[in-house]
Amino acid sequence: MTAAVSLENVYKFYDKRPVVNDLSFTIETGEIFALLGPNGAGKSTTIRMLTTLTKPSEGRLEVGGYDVINQSMLAKKSIGVVLQQVSVDGDLTVWENMELHGRLHHIPNPQRKQKINQWLEYVELADRRNDLVKTLSGGMKRRLQIARALLHQPQILFLDEPTVGLDPQTRRRLWEIIRDLNKQGMTILLTTHYMDEVEYLCDAFGSAKPGRIGIMDSGKLISLGTLQELRSTYGEGLVMKQVGVNQVEGDTANSWEYLFFPTLAAANDYLEQQQNKTGMMVRPSNLEDIFVELTGRRLD
Repeated sequence: MTAAVSLENVYKFYDKRPVVNDLSFTIETGEIFALLGPNGAGKSTTIRMLTTLTKPSEGRLEVGGYDVINQSMLAKKSIGVVLQQVSVDGDLTVWENMELHGRLHHIPNPQRKQKINQWLEYVELADRRNDLVKTLSGGMKRRLQIARALLHQPQILFLDEPTVGLDPQTRRRLWEIIRDLNKQGMTILLTTHYMDEVEYLCDAFGSAKPGRIGIMDSGKLISLGTLQELRSTYGEGLVMKQVGVNQVEGDTANSWEYLFFPTLAAANDYLEQQQNKTGMMVRPSNLEDIFVELTGRRLD
């Protein structure tokens, strides 16, 4: 089976500096894949190259089986894109935004009308079809962007920070929509700064298999695997030890040392062996712990 997304030895240079540095990975058809990294790691540039917005300096990228340089129009037809920035027209109604997108993709009537109704129902915006987009909440605008991206029936959906700035209830509703799309067989590539979002979306619950997580830093892919594979590799148990107090913008903040262990039981055994347990605690490791261990800094 042809991979939904494929990158082979991809580079992108700006002022002779590699922003993306020899990047290679594949995403299987029907897989959900989360691409993480600190600001400046190269993930946004990677997304821009995969969505044909930026040309790679070197290497080969394929989306839906099409070369993004030599077959860019075919690649574009196979993808839907939801950007972090609001990209729907506030001076048009919900329906007019969908109608315009459908016409740009040359979807004929009555199929276009049927698809618009279908996807507005799916994202729970059918009752707002005649409202100006500028009257919608941030969550509604994001749901409209998702409906618009799905209108031409893409094989692959790119989501760049889809829930940034949204309230917890709206974020959770979007998570449910994303997981449901993946269950229906859609390939999804997601970037986000929310660790809980990745843990929820890439979990195996309700899916044939768990999604994978790729961690980038300095333009390179430094780790790749499911959440369980990453925890097995770097340690499932964590001992936190308070080692001092730091001054952060005029406030005091505890400074912690993190010690990884293969299992939670091993972490507990280590703690029991310590004569002085003051300022120490044991807990299971999570994705954020692993990210900080690999990159040495938190996501901004």
